[in-house]
Amino acid sequence: MASPSSSTAAATTNIMLAIYEKRTNSLDLYRPLRNYIVINYGEREAQNLEDDLQTLKELRTDIERGPTPADSLPARRDLLQKYYRALCAVESRFPISPDKDHINTVTFTWFDAFKNKQKAAQQNIHLEKAAVLFNLGAVHSQMGLSFDRSGVDGRKQASHAFIAAAGAFAFLRDNVAMKASMGSSASVDVSVECVGMLERLMLAQAQECVFENTIAKGNTPGVCAKISRQVGLYYEEGLAALNVAPLNQHFDKNWLAHVQLKAALFYAEACYRYSLELHEKEEIAEEIARLKSGVAALTEAKKSCPRGAAQQLLDAMTKLESTLNRNLERAVKENERVYLMRVPTASSLPPLPAFSLVKPMPMNEVLDASKEKMFVRLVPDSSAKSLSRYTEMVDDIIRMQAEKLQQASELARVRLKEMDLPDSILALEGNSTLPTDLKEDVEAVQVCGGPAGLEGELQQLKDLRRVDQELLVQTEELLQKEATEDAQFRSQFGTRWTRPQSSTLTKNLLDRLNRFAANLKQAAESDGRIERSVRDHSALMSILDHRPIESALPSLSRPIMSLDANEDAVVGALKQSLRQLETLGAQRAGLEDMLKEMKRKDDILPKLMTLTGSHEDLYRKEIAKYDHICQEIAQNVEGQEQLLMHIQVQNDNFAAVFNLEDFKASREKSYKQIEAAIAKYREIKENINEGLKFYVTLQDAITNIKQQCSDFVMTRNIQCREMIEDVQRHIAGLSFQDNKSTGGYSYPAAGQAHQTPRPNSQQHTEPVHVSNPSHPPTPPYQPQQQPTMAGYAQSPSPYVSPPQQVPPPYHVPASGSPYPPPQHQQQPPVTLEYGQPAYPGWRGPYYNAAPQPGSMPRPPYTVQPPYPPNQSGYYRQ
Repeated sequence: MASPSSSTAAATTNIMLAIYEKRTNSLDLYRPLRNYIVINYGEREAQNLEDDLQTLKELRTDIERGPTPADSLPARRDLLQKYYRALCAVESRFPISPDKDHINTVTFTWFDAFKNKQKAAQQNIHLEKAAVLFNLGAVHSQMGLSFDRSGVDGRKQASHAFIAAAGAFAFLRDNVAMKASMGSSASVDVSVECVGMLERLMLAQAQECVFENTIAKGNTPGVCAKISRQVGLYYEEGLAALNVAPLNQHFDKNWLAHVQLKAALFYAEACYRYSLELHEKEEIAEEIARLKSGVAALTEAKKSCPRGAAQQLLDAMTKLESTLNRNLERAVKENERVYLMRVPTASSLPPLPAFSLVKPMPMNEVLDASKEKMFVRLVPDSSAKSLSRYTEMVDDIIRMQAEKLQQASELARVRLKEMDLPDSILALEGNSTLPTDLKEDVEAVQVCGGPAGLEGELQQLKDLRRVDQELLVQTEELLQKEATEDAQFRSQFGTRWTRPQSSTLTKNLLDRLNRFAANLKQAAESDGRIERSVRDHSALMSILDHRPIESALPSLSRPIMSLDANEDAVVGALKQSLRQLETLGAQRAGLEDMLKEMKRKDDILPKLMTLTGSHEDLYRKEIAKYDHICQEIAQNVEGQEQLLMHIQVQNDNFAAVFNLEDFKASREKSYKQIEAAIAKYREIKENINEGLKFYVTLQDAITNIKQQCSDFVMTRNIQCREMIEDVQRHIAGLSFQDNKSTGGYSYPAAGQAHQTPRPNSQQHTEPVHVSNPSHPPTPPYQPQQQPTMAGYAQSPSPYVSPPQQVPPPYHVPASGSPYPPPQHQQQPPVTLEYGQPAYPGWRGPYYNAAPQPGSMPRPPYTVQPPYPPNQSGYYRQ
């Protein structure tokens, strides 16, 4: 229905129309949709979607209630838009139709907006969507009338609202109207013809607001005439639709009268404004013809217009007609008196120019349901399959384009490598570079101290060897001291000194010490060879001490003599081309990232869920998003190919000017020198590490045997004190005959286990000494077990001789092991000899001694070398 309105009493022409909303009956969507979910997806899914079902129910209830005085028009607009998006989500997931397999218990009923007694009822969600879109356009038209159009800002707001209304009706016409008109029950107000007419009507009113602002701003008559004429054209298009079926019997006469008078009024207004421009140009004949045409249009509209038009509109037409007649009379007089020009007929005049400043507002973004979260968990199989196919199409595009980008980058790298760029440019500037692998090897050497650090490591070898030698000497001194004391007492007491000589007990220990000494001697010789190798190759390895290593490389020099002095130009042009190539490479990286980002954000599932047309059309539309990136990639690759050809020519010129071949030969020579220095450094470094491991292991072995010697000496000292006491008592005649002979002591060899003999009651005839019950016999030396001797263990020996250094008879044994296993009582003695060479397993070029037949396990102490082992180490097996 029409809703006349006027902004002010003076602005009598500003009479416009608004549209009321359609009405509907109450409908329960909750129960049918929930039942469908339970049947097809299960009760659990229905419970998960309970909130969405409740939201849909509330939205439908608000729509049924209709607008109330308390509701604001913007809030009503937002409600309609939200409900429409919800309907799109429902449409893609819930089939509503009379089909028995579908939801067939839902019937949508809506009443006509212009004939309230007529209604349409369908089991078709498109009728619901069409009605919501119609009401959205109606609300926008009501918002247009609600603004105060007496000022410029109010007219702008009203024009925007009418444009939005036209957009809603256009969206309804293009997307839903045809589907909603199918079936026996249809509604005229949502037909294609009706919503098309309403779109024209809303555009006419929007353009009319623009025209009023144009007049208020004082624009030229020519501009005002064009805008006014477009207002009339929009009204004429609406009038044409109202005069034919099915609309000619559907609308009230006041609608027809309003649109007809508006069309005539703005045509006459355009004639009037255009005649003012003609008068300024002194085109009196056409001015008279335009004025007559405007008057005729007004007169004809008044005669043929049905009753029911607003009085303000009729008054405006009368006022405009009076103005036209007054100007016409003046123009006729001027023509008769001055110009005497022939007046053309109205039919011979060209159409008045028109200019539109309005168009329907696009509603696709506002009504886009692809981002709607309602029922997003429900994905039909058809939509999932369609999405999978689209994803495969996108993946093919991404893969093909990524391969093009990678191939282009690899081609550029290979071509530049062949031309020795940009290394030759950097060498000219004194910024030579090493190959990556070689530079990493040099950095590893420098981190370890480089050749300069080898002296410190050689000193470590000397220190460790000195410590081992000192330990060895100390151990030998222990045995020598004990042997000297034993010899003194044997000389003093003669035959009464019956215990075994030290030399018979320490033979095994002395043999092992001799072998250790021989190993140390051979190790010292190997150390000397390492030191000589460091000295001999110090000049070769000195290149590794340059920091940075690039400073040791040759630089590319400018020619001494130049004929045309164009070196700078050659270098500058080549640098510029290389910068362009680098820019193309950066662009490729950005394009690849852009492709990946587009794919990550490319989710068309919501569109597939709401799609009602062809999937192929949607695929083509969505795939087209990648076309511009594919074109940019093709342009980038082609541009790089041309640039590389240009760089090739420039580099040939550069090589000729700067004698590049000689520089390359010198640089390769430096590379080989660095490689040889690294190899020699690694060889020496590994030999030193093997030496360090050898000395540490040998130190552990010497420390172990030193402990055994200390235990042996302590036991011998205790036995010595006991025997001295017995001999002295015997000499003094204070001892009594014991049930044991003086030879009851057992003296096993050093390093061997023995069993302590049990005492017996037999008496021996030897009267040398008598055992005192208060002094039980002491067991002999046990290297792995030190018994506590009551009465003697804590007493120092009263006979201590000054230390004597008697060198042992060193010799190299044939076999043996440096690590004898622990010895336990009740076990047979086991003798293991230390027979390893000076450095275990050394097979270097500086040592050619005969291998020892003995073998030993690897020492438990290891020093991790900084380089992988190779086959030329001094100490490694």
